[in-house]
Amino acid sequence: MTTATKVPVKPLGDRIVVQPLEAEQTTASGLVIPDTAKEKPQEGKVLAVGPGNWDEDGKKRIPLDVNEGDVVLYSKYGGTEVKYGGEEYLVLSARDVLAIIEK
Repeated sequence: MTTATKVPVKPLGDRIVVQPLEAEQTTASGLVIPDTAKEKPQEGKVLAVGPGNWDEDGKKRIPLDVNEGDVVLYSKYGGTEVKYGGEEYLVLSARDVLAIIEK
């Protein structure tokens, strides 16, 4: 797996760099949700993927199930929020990714 050249953060091991997608701003009935009432987003676009962890023998890397460009659903309190170069990223472990969203 390779990392995108536009992302200045290169994840190591089984880590993934995700850009959280903004949550919906209004309800189905059209009510606007204020910033204080919004929930943390759990959906994001994968910007970079680490090379994966080594197997038990330490001879071969185990590739990750996600690729750059995938939109993923991740655990609510998983990962570490990082601000770098004026941009906000989320660095997740592969085990924090719950699903790939196919659109």
